[in-house]
Amino acid sequence: MVDKAYKQELPRLRKALEKLRENFSELESSKTDWTKLRIEPLLKHLNSLEKLLRSGEFSRESSRLRKGVQLFHSDLVYLRKNVKGLEEILQSEKKSLKR
Repeated sequence: MVDKAYKQELPRLRKALEKLRENFSELESSKTDWTKLRIEPLLKHLNSLEKLLRSGEFSRESSRLRKGVQLFHSDLVYLRKNVKGLEEILQSEKKSLKR
């Protein structure tokens, strides 16, 4: 099967993105709509990955999926970097609002 860390990490990343969406929606004076620009596309990508992993189409593909673990890992790296970057932007925007 697909790497367990991958399957466990996706829900955690989903929660982080949903929390970021909520936090960005609370910022009233942000000049950039980070939710539409990054968060929503990332959540769509996550939905797509989770849907594929749960589909019957790939249920018998365990040996081929194991060979592609590095590709799945690249998804995690991509999503983690985006979450981290969005968290940094959120903190920056909150600081600028306090001034």
